[in-house]
Amino acid sequence: MDLNDLEVFCEVARRSGFAAAALEIGTTPAHVSKRIAILESQLGVRLFHRTTRRVVITEDGERAFQWAQRILDDAGAMSEAFSDAQKEPTGQLRIATSMRLGREHVAPILSALGRRHPKLEVWLELLDRRVDLVSENFDLDIRVGDPTQPHLIAHRILESRRILCASPEYLKKRGHPRSVGELAEHDCLLYRERDHAFGTWRLLGPGGLESVKVSSRFSSNHSDVVRGWSLDGKGICLVSDWDIAQPMREGRAVQVLPAFHAPADIWAMTSTRSADSAKVRVCVEFLKAQLLSGPHALDTRVGLPH
Repeated sequence: MDLNDLEVFCEVARRSGFAAAALEIGTTPAHVSKRIAILESQLGVRLFHRTTRRVVITEDGERAFQWAQRILDDAGAMSEAFSDAQKEPTGQLRIATSMRLGREHVAPILSALGRRHPKLEVWLELLDRRVDLVSENFDLDIRVGDPTQPHLIAHRILESRRILCASPEYLKKRGHPRSVGELAEHDCLLYRERDHAFGTWRLLGPGGLESVKVSSRFSSNHSDVVRGWSLDGKGICLVSDWDIAQPMREGRAVQVLPAFHAPADIWAMTSTRSADSAKVRVCVEFLKAQLLSGPHALDTRVGLPH
């Protein structure tokens, strides 16, 4: 049985379509259809129900998908076992992370990682939602905020926090809130990030955890947009300290309620199947070192209480 056919099959199963799988693999839908037909002939079962609109995996296809993933994982683990013995990680490393963190910091760090380990192939996907590491075939998910999935393995990359900020123009017009509760009376710019609660800010302060329900005319699923609106005077935002460091140094952003913050450490999440992978271990350690003190390190010094 051809491992390449199993990879094609898994891609069709994940994306529920021959055309989508072909686009991902870099081939044609006709080639994908042919390889699936060969695999179905070898196994003696129908793997997918095909209609003019969609492809639906069958019950036998679901069983085959579990086997195919296991076989491909074992084949990859065998390859990595020997590459690990040679101290040189190889193969494709699939990573998911959020938009701004990925574009500004993770992407250039992975470029440097690729130069150091030329046998690594890197796929980086930027999306502001939680990914399913196994079903979507990712090795790592670099995320901001505490991990909440007990079946995954969490590697803390960097300690960080979210702080409240607004432009000087907004604060001149509306004044500084004096308590967490007063945030409900202000324009608070809302950002829906992955699995975080939307419209509720939970902040740690001298008296412990406080929550407030906030609202605004402006909200987005992209942190760049919310950050830009805040700098444009539209309201108060809750943003990672490293993401607002430069505007604060330039005087374009002012911290609000500096005694309060929301924990927002950066984590690398892996599944149990990827935890012992040489390429994953190398990537996690490299990210830790570079985000802390490399040329693309995150500035987490701003917004700390004096």
